[in-house]
Amino acid sequence: MESIVKHAQGLVYSLICLMPSVYQKASLNAILGLFLEAQGHPYPEHTEVKSASALSRFLNHYNWSTRGLIRSTRQAILGQIAKHRPSKRVPLKILIDLTTLEKCGKFLHLSNPTKDEPDPWVRILNGKRGLHLVVLYLVYGEWRVPWSFRVWRGKGYPSPSDLACKLLRTVPKQLTQGMTVIVLADTEFSKVKFFNAVRAKSWRIVVGVRNNRHLQDGRTVKQLYRHGKRGQQVFLEGLTQPLTISWFWLKR
Repeated sequence: MESIVKHAQGLVYSLICLMPSVYQKASLNAILGLFLEAQGHPYPEHTEVKSASALSRFLNHYNWSTRGLIRSTRQAILGQIAKHRPSKRVPLKILIDLTTLEKCGKFLHLSNPTKDEPDPWVRILNGKRGLHLVVLYLVYGEWRVPWSFRVWRGKGYPSPSDLACKLLRTVPKQLTQGMTVIVLADTEFSKVKFFNAVRAKSWRIVVGVRNNRHLQDGRTVKQLYRHGKRGQQVFLEGLTQPLTISWFWLKR
């Protein structure tokens, strides 16, 4: 009997050691714990150390094409919008956002470079280590849909602003034709190239700008607080067309 228990323990520890990350080891440990307790509660929701959704992700194995799934989802979304299209007075809003999926530990397929693989995707940006995604959302009436995304791969690769310019080209023409389109983005995307990409499509843009951004006359945006007024038009350095500027204060 002792030899069977010893072999069983060795098998369990061997399986746990095969898991590539700390999270997968913890998930497998929780699942094996449920079975080995033999209390008649083997379902993921019965564990107290991991969430049921985490164990579900650990157990799932998907064989479908991710790109095919994205295409099918997009077609379904366009079909629903066509059936329930809001009034033409409702503008189409395009939100560009930089989202970080924070990661801890080592990730074999994301952060460990090898000779035959590309550079790792897990990077540090704005003090956060993880997978940095530039995501484009479509907001149309009551619809808010994550439409497309790109992964920022670090220095030496396209910047978040460059990736945002590429994402703008993925917006379907059947949604923008004859519509008022407003692009909203935060300070990370306030680059000259991004402004020009939006203007080239004759879309409106609402974007955050750093207060130390220079104007063509040499002043900074911060100086407009005392010597300017909300709603005035200014020329940012590097841009040939004026922008309407305003500001607000955040309580911290």
